[in-house]
Amino acid sequence: MKFIDLFRKKTSSEVAKDRLKMVLISDRSACSPEVMERIKNDIVEVLKKYLEIDQEGLDIKITQIEDETDNEGKTVPALYANIPIKSMRQGG
Repeated sequence: MKFIDLFRKKTSSEVAKDRLKMVLISDRSACSPEVMERIKNDIVEVLKKYLEIDQEGLDIKITQIEDETDNEGKTVPALYANIPIKSMRQGG
C-alpha cells in the first residue's frame, strides 16, 4: 500500500468488499454484523471525546488468533482497530 492510498476515497466495490469481509469475520467470531457495527460506533463515540479521527479510514474488526496460553492450538477472538487520528482535542 502506498502512503497516498491512505487519503483517497474508497470506490463502491472496495466498500462492498469491506462489508463482505465484515460479514465473514462476524460469522467466524460468532458476532453479528449489527453487534460489530454497535461496537464500532461505541468505540468511535468514546474516541471523539479525546481525538478528532478520520471515520472514513477507520478499520475495526474481530478476527481469530492463536491462544498463547493454550498448547492445543485453539483460537480466540481478537479486536483489531486501525484508527487514523487527525488531531488531539484540547482539554479532553
